[in-house]
Amino acid sequence: MNPEGMTALKTDSVQLEVLLPTAVGHGFDYLATAQMGLSEGDIVSVPFGRGDLLGVVWGAGVANIPASRMRNIGEHLSQFPPLSAPMRQFIDWAAWYNCAPKGAILKMTLPIDDIAKEGRKATQAHIETAINTDGIALAQLSDLQQQAASILVDKIGKGFSVNLLDGVTGSGKTEVYFDAIAHVLKQDKTSQILVMLPEIALSVQWLERFESRFCFKPLLWNSEIPPARKRASWQAIVKGDARVVIGARSALFLPYKHLSLIVADEEHDGSYKQEDGVIYHARDMAVARARFEKLPVILVSATPSLESYYNTKAGKYTEVPLADRHNGAVMPDIEMLDMRKVMIERGAFISTPLREKLAQAIASGHQAMLFLNRRGYAPLVLCRTCGHRFQCPECTAWMVLHKGRPRLECHHCGYRVPMPKACPSCQAEDNFAACGPGVERISEEVKAFLPQARVAVMASDSTSGYVELSETITAMTEKRIDLLIGTQMIAKGHHFADLAVVGVVDADLGLAGGDLRAAERTYQLLHQLSGRAGREQVRGRVYMQSFLPDHPVMKALVAGDRDTFLATELQARKNASMPPFSRLAALIIDGAKEEAVLQAAKKLAATAPSIAKLHVLGPAPAPLYMLRGKYRYRLLIKADRAINLPDVMRIWVESQSCPSAVRIKIDIDPQNFL
Repeated sequence: MNPEGMTALKTDSVQLEVLLPTAVGHGFDYLATAQMGLSEGDIVSVPFGRGDLLGVVWGAGVANIPASRMRNIGEHLSQFPPLSAPMRQFIDWAAWYNCAPKGAILKMTLPIDDIAKEGRKATQAHIETAINTDGIALAQLSDLQQQAASILVDKIGKGFSVNLLDGVTGSGKTEVYFDAIAHVLKQDKTSQILVMLPEIALSVQWLERFESRFCFKPLLWNSEIPPARKRASWQAIVKGDARVVIGARSALFLPYKHLSLIVADEEHDGSYKQEDGVIYHARDMAVARARFEKLPVILVSATPSLESYYNTKAGKYTEVPLADRHNGAVMPDIEMLDMRKVMIERGAFISTPLREKLAQAIASGHQAMLFLNRRGYAPLVLCRTCGHRFQCPECTAWMVLHKGRPRLECHHCGYRVPMPKACPSCQAEDNFAACGPGVERISEEVKAFLPQARVAVMASDSTSGYVELSETITAMTEKRIDLLIGTQMIAKGHHFADLAVVGVVDADLGLAGGDLRAAERTYQLLHQLSGRAGREQVRGRVYMQSFLPDHPVMKALVAGDRDTFLATELQARKNASMPPFSRLAALIIDGAKEEAVLQAAKKLAATAPSIAKLHVLGPAPAPLYMLRGKYRYRLLIKADRAINLPDVMRIWVESQSCPSAVRIKIDIDPQNFL
């Protein structure tokens, strides 16, 4: 065994399997001379097609091909450490579990297309990696925080464990797991730590808090990093120079040299589910990687996912509770505004009582926040003359009106057109009705009744990139904004010390559609949002406009009774034999020709495996029946937890013969049903 734990290949082995970062489920065989001294996991450059690709030696070759027809490995990139055995095992497992090509998983590990060239020369981007662990400041933890931190610290260096840091909003969960990070950094000078956040918006204040505590900058990994910096960041990670990495879900698959701890903050968040390309859930993959690497993983949330909550009750995960807010702050009072009864002006969306509460907070020198999980100005535009509704030509979705630069946009595929002057059906001019509110329309309404207030909007399409997002959050922190209006981007993770009032324009929005997780997600989102208020000295109050004030979700929010809600939801899942008491998978069949898609879906249903305690529902048109110009049908599979669902799904799908224009996607553990 060499120092990296690799098994050296026999000196007479010249035929090697090299896994390439392509959407293929197997490696390709190449020839190598014994003098190259290659081992499993070594990163190499090989000819592929008309160019070169980066790849990884996966083992001895298996193809029965004459040596005269095989190509030679071009170069061993020995400046990079090989992929460890646990990392290769994780890639194999992740490909199996998610029914994905192994090469597609590797592409997330080796995401830099031209690193084979760039790896031979110094990069232009500067990555700050030096840290002084002696200078790490000690945090002032409360007794409860110290108890929680001690549980986490005790797990360090003792192999695999899953720990759910379950604390109310404002309890100081971040400072607690910072304590565990500090322990890892001080204990081992080569250790690396990954902290995953579900959204880029959450990293702004997190980075400030981290630098204040640790006096160095962690490496940030997300989709907005420029290519040169991304190459340098990858090299710092693979060489072990980057000690702490904060990133989105893709950061989980990077080839850390000495990974010692994984933290998944806001573990319940739906953004951890990757829906395009390789379909996977980053939280679940984090647990799997920790198991292969034999290290602890910390899941963090004020509103844990039902699956994680169940696993703590079943004894699979260690529960680390934080029941109280930090520094004596109290949870905000929540009041439901029954929209069947309260006063509201004609054409308005903010009720009179909520307007008064917002005005009072701002007049008192405090800040306020308004939440509506809907981007743009209006979700639907129709012609008053003929009733024509503007629908996306590529999707079964209405076009959303954006008023700044008047345009209609599909929020599913990105198709956009300028707002027309005349109706395309009846040619009537300037006679359109904007139906329903988006955050832009709420902003317009607020400015009408609070003309002196400093108002800002934070949504993914109104905040262009990390820099502008950071500026908005900083302005809110420094009280240069009186009232912040936003989508779910404002609902979690942010700490605004003087935020007194939070208003919810439409608390019922997430309950529509009959999704399995609708109640759970709505509770999580509204609870997290409520937790933004009253985090320090100012007393927080939350006002939710609802037409369903007697819904169990709304009652649980008002009562502050999270555990009863979760217990009730768990029992409902158990009664219906739904996750976490069973497992789900979905098959999504799509294509440009509806009849071909339908026939493929029917054939899949007709050839479904006959296994006890496995049920196939469908096919049925997906709620988003057309997406990006493709017709879509779905089958839902419910199986007993003892069934090897990935193998069943893979064998079933691989047995099909479909037209090349029809695509079948497997989604293990689906999180939404669109």
